[in-house]
Amino acid sequence: MASVEQLRRREGVNLVQLEADIASVRSGSSIASIALPDYVEHTEGVTRVGALSAEAVVRDYESAAKEIEAMGTELIEAAQKCEALTVQVHDAIAFMRETAAGYRDEGRKIFKRIEECALFTEDVRKTCEEVKRRMKDVSVGESPNEELATQELTGIAAKVSVYEIPATER
Repeated sequence: MASVEQLRRREGVNLVQLEADIASVRSGSSIASIALPDYVEHTEGVTRVGALSAEAVVRDYESAAKEIEAMGTELIEAAQKCEALTVQVHDAIAFMRETAAGYRDEGRKIFKRIEECALFTEDVRKTCEEVKRRMKDVSVGESPNEELATQELTGIAAKVSVYEIPATER
């Protein structure tokens, strides 16, 4: 392996050209224009080639570190978006639960109404049958007052008397 000292002794290695080549790859016009990161500094007595090599390597590492930090920033932003989405999902779930509870409540109300209507309809049917039977008994010749006195009427029939029914319907 050749040492730095041997490279200097060899002819054909142009350090100025090497520095110019490195500078052309970088965005700055020369190596001096690219600042070193704060966490490194050159050691006294290091050769120019060693210093340039160390700078190139540390700059690559610094570039990678900045990209890693940028990924971290992107992950933080993504996490914040996820948190915001999670809040929206929780709000949507709460709304759905409230809506479902409202539907159940409305269903219960309608269920009760239908059953009340069914009971009322059954009561009306029984009352109509009772009134028809009473009308039939009255038209056969029995005394309506005696019949009514002995019967125990229920529902609407208890509230309606035969005399309230128009004579044309008897």
